[in-house]
Formats: sequence, structure tokens, C-alpha cells
Amino acid sequence: MTLIKRRNFIKGAGAVAGLSLAAPLISRSYAQGSSGAVNIFAWAGYLNDDMIGAFEKATGIKANYTPYGTNDELLNQLRANNGGGFDIIWPTVDRVPNYVEFELVQPIDESKVNVDNCLPSAWKNSENLGAVIDGKRYQVPTDWGTEAVSFDKDQAPLEYGTASYGDIWKPEMKGKATVRGHSGLVGLGLWLEAEGKLPMPMADAFKSEENMVKIYDVILEEAIARKANIAQFWSNENEAQGAFRINGCTIGQTWDSTAAALGKEGLPVGFIAPKEGALAWMEGVAIPKGAENLEQAYAFINWFLTPEAGAMYTNATSINSTAVGAADKTTDEAKAFFAAAYPGDALDKLWWWPIQESWFVAKRNEYQDRFLSA
Repeated sequence: MTLIKRRNFIKGAGAVAGLSLAAPLISRSYAQGSSGAVNIFAWAGYLNDDMIGAFEKATGIKANYTPYGTNDELLNQLRANNGGGFDIIWPTVDRVPNYVEFELVQPIDESKVNVDNCLPSAWKNSENLGAVIDGKRYQVPTDWGTEAVSFDKDQAPLEYGTASYGDIWKPEMKGKATVRGHSGLVGLGLWLEAEGKLPMPMADAFKSEENMVKIYDVILEEAIARKANIAQFWSNENEAQGAFRINGCTIGQTWDSTAAALGKEGLPVGFIAPKEGALAWMEGVAIPKGAENLEQAYAFINWFLTPEAGAMYTNATSINSTAVGAADKTTDEAKAFFAAAYPGDALDKLWWWPIQESWFVAKRNEYQDRFLSA
């Protein structure tokens, strides 16, 4: 996988010309805050002691990190606090409109962000994925990754080009698979779409409730019929890893970080983009409405967009940083994982999560609950 292709990863979300390959000069110091603290509410596993130590050394700011496991957990906590309690949160970009709707986040002051340190493609395409609402930016893109097919290399080997979400639902995988409830239905839907079994494209389900019902009724019927394949459902990183590590799963639809972590333990677990396209997501940091340490929040954002911080993050999680120059500094292990996960034209086929408005999330959860309880 060439470096240039890696840096053009968001081509599937919208073409962007003139992607810069050289790290620009830093026009504003990321160490804007020289004291105080910043309270960070982020995904479990996204920050480790080394990263927090490096941030504190670079800025003089103490970082207080609280982990969460799901987007819904984050949203519910922010709603309970009326947008208070934290200075930095880390939602996926397609869910940012939910926070704006409930008035939980504040617009980003772009004059305080080292925008040139963020990959231009990520900055531009995040506008259409949910980061910009009514002309105002509410999120700075910091990382991207995928949910695709994890597999036991010995017991359920897969190869790019033939690997499919459908492999998870084959009869021979009875009692051996793991999926997340709501996104597993999307993966199943993409396979059914490729097989010509949906009434309209999967993406149309996000456009109206009428479309969604027509599409999801078909998906749910198929999912229930094949539910015996699922040995364990997961909702967070620890559960997804446990499905392979403890509960005997040999295939599943998981995040990239799941397979990477298992591989680092020496388990024979691979990760591959299916022919229908890996489910791609972008994440970033947003500032809650009730943030009390704004200077320190912007200092964290700008530190995280440095090549050094981006590389530390990718090396630790195998999730891809949007920081210009970070890919150059990642380990050989991280580069090898990326190349194995997205060979050939896999990056061109990424299936980007559409914006998930509140009506969709509510209806999506209804279908998930019906699937889980069937």
C-alpha cells in the first residue's frame, strides 16, 4: 500500500483535489495552554499513559481521561449533564448532528485550530459527513477507520476479492460468528443488496423512515433466519475482542482495532475489507457547550493533530490518524496491518456511514432490539 494512496483514503466520501503531501509549517503553537487541566471523554482505549504523558509534557496541561464504549453512551451522558462535565468529546462524525440538535456542543473556532495539520481530504469531506451544520463546524476530524470482517486465519481463512459480509452468515458459521446488533444489520443489508435482494440500495434507508422500513424489514427477516450463526453480540471493544479470545468465534463483523489488538496478542486473527465495501467512519473531537477549559481544549486538539501524536495514536490502536505526516511515523507493524486490511481497490470501495439523524437512530435501535430478542 503506497503512502500516497493511504493519504487519499477519503476519495470514496467525495473527491478532493490537490492533497498536500508535505507537512506545512505550524502557524500556531499547539501548546496554547501552559497550565490548568482538560477533561476528555473519549472512546475506551483511545488514549494511553504514554500519550497522556506526552501531551502533558508538551503543553503543561493535565489531562483527565474518562472512557466510554458506545456513541449512545456518550450522547446519553452529555444529555444528562446538559452539555457539561467535559471539555473534549469524541463522537463519530455521522452522529454530530444529534449533539447539535440537542444543543450539547459549541461551534469550533477555526482560528484556534491548526487546520493545515489536518489532512485536507478529511477536513473537506467531514463537511458532508456531519461535522458542519448550517455552515458552522462542530467537529475537528482526528481519525478514521472501518468496521469489516475479522476472521481466524486458520479456521476461517478469507482473501480479498471474495471475502464478503455474507461469509459471516453462511450455514457453516453456525455458532461461530459475532456482530454488533445495529451495524451487523447494515453489513447483512449490503450483502443482500449485492445479491439483488433489497428493494432499493442500502444507503436509501438513511433518507426516510418509509425507505428504512422497506429495507430493514427484509434485512431483519434474513437476520432472524440466520441468527443461530451468532455466538455472541458485541457492543464495545472489550466484548468484540472477547468473542474471539474467550467465546470461540472464528469470524465476525468488528472494528479494525479489534483485530489489530488480537493480532498483537499473537492470536491468528486477520481483518479484511469485504467486496461490498468496508463500513467506514470518521471521528473527531468536539467541544461540549458547557466546557470550562476552552484554551486547554484547543491545545489538546492541536497537539493531537501533530505527526508525533497521530503516529502514537495509530501505533496504539491501528486506527488511522488524520494528522499530516503521521503515516510516515507509524511502525512497520501498523503499516503492515493497513496494507493487509485494504489491498487492491479496497480504499476506493469504502462505504461511508451516512448521517444518522435522530429518527434513524431511534428506528435503528428498534430493529436491533427485535433482532436481539428474536
